[in-house]
Amino acid sequence: MPKKFLSGDEAFAEGVRLAKPDVISAYPITPQTIVVERLSEMVEDGSLDAEFIHVESEHSALSCAIGASAAGVRAFTATSSQGLLYMAECLTYASGGRFPIVMMNANRSTALPWNIYGDQRDSLSLLDSGWIQAYAENAQESLDLALMSFYIAENEKVSTPFMVNLDGFTVTHTYEEADVPEASAAENFLPPYRTENKLDLESPKNMAFSAGPEHNYIFKYKEHRAMLEAVSVIEEAERKFAEIFGRSYTGLIEEYLTEDADFVIVTLGSIAGLCRETADKLRAAGKKVGVVRIRYMRPFPASQLAAALKNAKAAAVLEKDISFGNEGAVFSEVNSALFRYGTFIPTYNFIGGLGGRNISASDIESIFEAMEKGLSEKINFIGIGGERQ
Repeated sequence: MPKKFLSGDEAFAEGVRLAKPDVISAYPITPQTIVVERLSEMVEDGSLDAEFIHVESEHSALSCAIGASAAGVRAFTATSSQGLLYMAECLTYASGGRFPIVMMNANRSTALPWNIYGDQRDSLSLLDSGWIQAYAENAQESLDLALMSFYIAENEKVSTPFMVNLDGFTVTHTYEEADVPEASAAENFLPPYRTENKLDLESPKNMAFSAGPEHNYIFKYKEHRAMLEAVSVIEEAERKFAEIFGRSYTGLIEEYLTEDADFVIVTLGSIAGLCRETADKLRAAGKKVGVVRIRYMRPFPASQLAAALKNAKAAAVLEKDISFGNEGAVFSEVNSALFRYGTFIPTYNFIGGLGGRNISASDIESIFEAMEKGLSEKINFIGIGGERQ
């Protein structure tokens, strides 16, 4: 398995190459552009046999992918920020049509003010669009998720589009050493795409139709059930991935030093690495702290989070997102999960990184210290203060 020095964008493009999509619909937007640039080069030099379609907008990019998937072929696209918001209308078409498109999203702040740096408000604002959502921490996981996402989305029990999110610049443009699987191994992992959910003159069917209240309700319930089925398919994909490639992943969440932790930070994306480093430092000083990284926001790991936090004295959700006038979207989801499964501990929300603002190791250390002391505010903005300020 050769090693390459790759950015997160380039690593993801390598993963897509190994998945062998038939159609790539592309529209550039910072900091996603490198993904479709590299894929265009692969198509040009013959290392990837695919139809590369440069469309006129992000809305058209996803529309094109929907058309390709409806024709019965493997489809990929990519976007970021305002581009993802421009696609919003198409997101529910893809999920409602049960088209297993894979899309990479480079997490980036949304306007206004205009900003090209990374936070996670773009994808988190679209959690209810019916797409699986995963969040990569680094270049290697980006590459591996690119390959696994097709396996999961295309499983007949799931048949649901998949959005893989990479933190803008922090992951997309940071270079790391990554293992790139051989094409033969990737073929052993990911079978050729086959589907009955396609336009077919030999077996005609009605697709993208209207449905009244009685039937529409059932279709939405089936979408929900398919998302829940994805949990077991994610586990299956990771087992098979580990057998073939020797790299293991941990399902919907990743726990670090949580078994005896009194205080735990729950977060997602690239900031988890700094949280773990800070936890190591505090552990060396005798503090019982831990970290939970959410790898999938959909399907949401409700029972897994409740189990991971059941012995903690308190938990803090650190996120690069705010649902204006309420709290962080991740905080809402975590609290709902803990309540549903009977894990009743104090929880606090720490919002930071909006517009790419730095979250430092000292900020994370302060979060652990604040939990230990007890906070008067439930919602806290790093560098600003509590919700009433």
